[in-house]
Amino acid sequence: MGPLDTYLPYLLNRAGTRIATAFGEEVRPLGATLQIWRVLAALHERDGRRMGDLAQTTSIEMSTLTRLVDSMEKKDLVARRRDPEDARVVVLHAATAGRRLTQRLLPIAERYEKVALQGIGPKEAEQLKAALRRLYANMDGLANPRKGRG
Repeated sequence: MGPLDTYLPYLLNRAGTRIATAFGEEVRPLGATLQIWRVLAALHERDGRRMGDLAQTTSIEMSTLTRLVDSMEKKDLVARRRDPEDARVVVLHAATAGRRLTQRLLPIAERYEKVALQGIGPKEAEQLKAALRRLYANMDGLANPRKGRG
């Protein structure tokens, strides 16, 4: 076992890339990508999200997300609408074709999670997910090196 095998960022990236690449290849024939799946999954969880919320939830940079949503809108997967509570704000909704595609992608995503967690019990899986959320949040410390000081 070399030093890379003990380096957390390498291990995370290796696992994430393997899952993402395989998932992307499997969903491509359905007309989807990993990023399209992230947007549809976020809208499945809560429809009518603002773009900023969607960028944060999906971890897709705003300019990339805007181009992605433009192409998804052309494919009738999503629709932009004005927020009824604030007409200046645009919210994104899953369109009928987007909801249909989501229903086709959900079982694939669930299978990937099941395969990835093979041999890991439910309690251990929850601990792993909690640790990964914590690792993600901890990285805020690099973006704001003075955060938490005086």
